[in-house]
Amino acid sequence: MTDQDNHTYSDDSEEYVAGPIEHFRTIFISDTHLGTKGCQAERLLQFLQTRSCDQLYLVGDIIDGWQLKSSSYWPQTHTNVIVEILNQMAAGTEVVYVTGNHDEFLRRYSTFMIGNLKLVDDVVHETADGRRLLVLHGDQFDVVTLHHKWVARLGDIGYSILLVINRWLNWWRERFGFGYWSLSDWAKKKVKNAVNSVSNFESAVARECRINKHDGVVCGHIHHAEYRRIEEVDYYNCGDWVESCTALLEDYDGTITVFKDVVEETPTKPRRVRRRRARLINGSPRRRARKAKEKL
Repeated sequence: MTDQDNHTYSDDSEEYVAGPIEHFRTIFISDTHLGTKGCQAERLLQFLQTRSCDQLYLVGDIIDGWQLKSSSYWPQTHTNVIVEILNQMAAGTEVVYVTGNHDEFLRRYSTFMIGNLKLVDDVVHETADGRRLLVLHGDQFDVVTLHHKWVARLGDIGYSILLVINRWLNWWRERFGFGYWSLSDWAKKKVKNAVNSVSNFESAVARECRINKHDGVVCGHIHHAEYRRIEEVDYYNCGDWVESCTALLEDYDGTITVFKDVVEETPTKPRRVRRRRARLINGSPRRRARKAKEKL
């Protein structure tokens, strides 16, 4: 990891000046879901602007084709993310776009190459320490996505509803002075079937690597960033940029670490609550006027 020059970005709505740019051998990100309201595009943009790399792997579900079929939601911040990736390509970064199930419309163009951009369904990445890692989105090992797409679509709708509820819930939590809390993450951890599904997914991916004699795997899909050693296979998951805002960073010695973007939370004062309490203590204006007359 090395530091490069400062980087400045600005547009009509905002100006952002980053500190020194950290340089890595490889960066892996997945499940950004550009084109959805849940995408944390501002945080993703800041992440990309403060880091550079020799290779950038986009490990599936970068553009949410499912959502774009029914909605034209695409704010400027999402365009800014695409522009930043193109800028890194122009600067010499090799970008490998690995297709996922939400951007499966790109799979018809697999093996497409132009300049520093390569479009694939899966690819083998060799780390600096010589390990061969299979890079793929991971939906190939999701039984529901493979064989029951309508169930997967319903699940996606349910997840979107949870994200909407989560935004309102955290708005109120902020008003009362509490920090961020993920409703969907809590639901996934509490539901036994969801926990078993994640475990089965990880085991299936590791089994595929072992069969094909790969040293490890890098994937996404389940929105859960993690590194685990599963049956002599290095399992890496990029996570997502909808809730957890995570990525994988490889240094020049081959070390891969899980990065998590943490927002510094400043506690807010529950102003509305205090005003309401004040009204209860002091009474309404009419009541105060009545008491004043009684004193006279």
